[in-house]
Amino acid sequence: MSNDKQFVTEITPQGEDFSRWYIDVIKKADLMDYSPVRGCIVFRPDGYEIWEHIQKELDRRFKETGHRNAYFPLFIPESFFQKEKEHVEGFNPELPWVTEAGGDKLEERLAIRPTSETMFGHMYSKWIQSYRDLPVLINQWANVVRWEKRTLPFLRTSEFLWQEGHTAHETEEEAREETMKMLEVYRDFVEEYLAIPVITGQKTPSEKFAGAVDTFSIEAMMKDGRAVQAGTSHYLGTNFAVAFDIQYLSRENKQEYVHTTSWGTSTRLIGSMIMVHGDDRGLALPPKVAPTQVIMVPIGPPKTWEAVVGRTDELFTELKKAGVRVRVDDRSDVRPGWKFNEYEMRGVPVRLEIGPRDMENGVCVLVSRITGEKKVVQQADLVEEVNAMLDQVQREMLDRAKQFMTENFYSVDTLEEMKTSMEEKRGFSLAGWCGSEECESKVKEETGATSRNIPFSPSEEKHTCLVCGQPAKHTVVFARAY
Repeated sequence: MSNDKQFVTEITPQGEDFSRWYIDVIKKADLMDYSPVRGCIVFRPDGYEIWEHIQKELDRRFKETGHRNAYFPLFIPESFFQKEKEHVEGFNPELPWVTEAGGDKLEERLAIRPTSETMFGHMYSKWIQSYRDLPVLINQWANVVRWEKRTLPFLRTSEFLWQEGHTAHETEEEAREETMKMLEVYRDFVEEYLAIPVITGQKTPSEKFAGAVDTFSIEAMMKDGRAVQAGTSHYLGTNFAVAFDIQYLSRENKQEYVHTTSWGTSTRLIGSMIMVHGDDRGLALPPKVAPTQVIMVPIGPPKTWEAVVGRTDELFTELKKAGVRVRVDDRSDVRPGWKFNEYEMRGVPVRLEIGPRDMENGVCVLVSRITGEKKVVQQADLVEEVNAMLDQVQREMLDRAKQFMTENFYSVDTLEEMKTSMEEKRGFSLAGWCGSEECESKVKEETGATSRNIPFSPSEEKHTCLVCGQPAKHTVVFARAY
């Protein structure tokens, strides 16, 4: 058993150093590895498969709402960024540039895509001529590059994977409806599939997307109390339409500018999921996105080993046929206790144990990664029982994350209260804000926290600004963030 315990002690406890715990877990669980390029990572198969499950479900939801996929170039001419002043100012510090190709200096520098509003704008100006061409509803699955100064695997890397939706509409009303519809798609997906509760709201002007009229976000709380912006949806107004001359002939036979939106989420969802659900034993993966939902571990002495493995393989075939993502660990030279620890560390939602006595009685044992509950089930009912436990694990993970958020969400009335709260506790603060950038900056300067969003449904309405004491225009969620 000492070897089994040693396996887990190789992971730094969350309470000792949360950042170190995170790195230990994602490395030990083989989700990623560092590449030779600064700030870039290699997605190992388990890490990439999580992204594939995320991508598959989001893609299904996008298509249900009328969107289609396309692909746009990785390289963007520098002149495109000059057309929308706020946009270029917002992204310029993070832009890597291509200045030479094939041994020749380029006539115009090319940015490596940080986001694609400008490229979409250029193409939409060619494609959209009449109201009959609208709406245009396009999504792109791609990689983007933002030369981050401080990086953290999955959460903030120089290159990452994401999707970006870009739509064009006849009216502001239609575009705003699209903006909120896609924010709700994100909220529902993140809560239902990743079991992460989020706060939905509008970004303050200083935190909105560069070039947007309004930005809306879903914000998630990690186990160290920090926030992660898990998805954003932007109403861009006619800013990019004017910059790229995206006009259409209206129903009244007039030339009008389209109203555009953009919305996106990325592989930072993987990092968020790990930080929301993991514990000192390692990963805890929601069944809906776990690469392996069930790990089967045959147990028994050498004389019955072959028979137990044979029955395990039969049950494996049943589960596989039913659509369960299942694996068998039939290594005979590794003790069961070691295997149990390994798959708990890897976050496999359900473990199935079967030994010679179980075979005689026609049963097997299911163990939940979240609660540790052991349940003896009939082999004849295995598919039904496994699916029931997977559903139960999914629900319990969301319930636990909701409880954690509730317990670490604080109402404060003054900056001093917020400072004390953040020094002594972890979590989010709900406070009033007068709307001035000066007061918002003061909060960040004094506490290191930023405004996450103005929630649509705050637990209470605040009436005075936490900094200046003047009447509050907004109730705002503040938190330190990744």
